[in-house]
Amino acid sequence: MDNFVARKTRIQSIDILRGAIMLIMALDHVRDFLHIGGQMVDPTDMRTTYPVLFFTRWITHFCAPIFVFLSGISAYLAGTRRTKQQLLGFLVKRGVWLVFVELVIITLAFSLNPLYNAFALQVIWAIGMSMILLGLLIWLPARVIGLIGLILIFGHDIITNLKPLPNTTEDVLIKVLFTAKGTIFFLDKSHIIFDLYAILPWTGVMLLGYFFGTVYKNEYSAANRKTILLYSSLTALVLFITLRLINQYGDPAPWATQKNSIYTFMSFLNVSKYPPSLMYCCLTLSAGLFVLALTEKAVNKLAAFLKVYGSVPFFYYVLHFYLIRFLNVIVFFAMGFKTSQIITPNTPFLFQPPGFGFNLASVYVVWLIVILLLYFPCRWFSNYKKTHTQWWLSYL
Repeated sequence: MDNFVARKTRIQSIDILRGAIMLIMALDHVRDFLHIGGQMVDPTDMRTTYPVLFFTRWITHFCAPIFVFLSGISAYLAGTRRTKQQLLGFLVKRGVWLVFVELVIITLAFSLNPLYNAFALQVIWAIGMSMILLGLLIWLPARVIGLIGLILIFGHDIITNLKPLPNTTEDVLIKVLFTAKGTIFFLDKSHIIFDLYAILPWTGVMLLGYFFGTVYKNEYSAANRKTILLYSSLTALVLFITLRLINQYGDPAPWATQKNSIYTFMSFLNVSKYPPSLMYCCLTLSAGLFVLALTEKAVNKLAAFLKVYGSVPFFYYVLHFYLIRFLNVIVFFAMGFKTSQIITPNTPFLFQPPGFGFNLASVYVVWLIVILLLYFPCRWFSNYKKTHTQWWLSYL
């Protein structure tokens, strides 16, 4: 999500991986807003899902943790060009900016409600708050920051078992910091906060990413870095498989035998994103580390294509949300819905009436259209950033 890496020292494996997850992420958002029942049906519910729908959702699980992890790596790389004090100021200011973007710009795209009756706290919120917390920790050695990240990742599942009294200060703090899963907080009778991303579990992922930024120092050769990343990927994968087989700790949703082997396999893979469980982090970060290890010297058309999106992630993220919602409005009227159906009772999303949307095959077609339409503006802005040095570019 960040553009901390200087133009002359951009690491292409980071841009390739980030570009890939940005495109996959768009699939989830197209499904959210243009699939029949997208907002109301849980694609990972074994009782109602089917394999194609399940894996359409499951593959997008890799996006947020890798997004946050790469932000941590980028923060470390930013620190190689700044003093600690300068890095603290940059991270805090960028974190505050991202929280503002989430509350104002992304919330509007999410709901299409200019009255802001519902504020959504999603991945940009989590990254912004994590940056602020990372900024407060940068005085510590990178290995200590990484250790704190591991403690948060390994230990926060313990907190999910706590059951404080509802609506107490303790209850609110635990939800905001550790356990948010579509938690709704009422500001007043007509305004709510919809919290999907608990802060500290995601902060743990960013802190771990900050530590992994150290492998990009000059004293590491590309071969050594590849070895470290591959072994780290394998370790995370083995830990995931081991914990999942034990089926006791590391995820609040144990897997279980289902009606056939395919559904049992789906249940095994169905780890929890809200909040990101230990098993979820192991599985997703293993894949991210693996791709980082193998793409540092990749030279092909696919790598070049992905680098375009990965070099301007914030720009792409905002544009893709508004483009999807713009298409949502067009489809709404094209399907014959009336202006009286723009608002659906008891939902914060406008232009999402019952019965709205396409089948899953059409969702994939729209997804391809979205990413191809965004290629050219992303390529333009990527080239612009390479030839300009205005201060505000580091915030986009």
